[in-house]
Amino acid sequence: MRDSLFEREASKQTVSITVNSDLYAKAKRAGINVSQVAEQAVAEAYSRKRAETIKAEIQRDLAAVDEYASRHGDFAELVRTHYDRDDGAV
Repeated sequence: MRDSLFEREASKQTVSITVNSDLYAKAKRAGINVSQVAEQAVAEAYSRKRAETIKAEIQRDLAAVDEYASRHGDFAELVRTHYDRDDGAV
């Protein structure tokens, strides 16, 4: 199950942001909920950033596995070799 990006039922917090005054006025006249749009945009940006971070962590972990395998041998091959022995050991 995936973790949600953030607690959707968390209380709201008043913050100060700076936007173009003309754009804000036009958006307000058009009935656009700027707070809602801002929250959605921040959630999308956070999601992208989180995905980038996770991807970088996975790449580092895979590089570490490759480095280990190059120094000590591939684990799957070591297991196959162990169980393919003809000496009767299990």
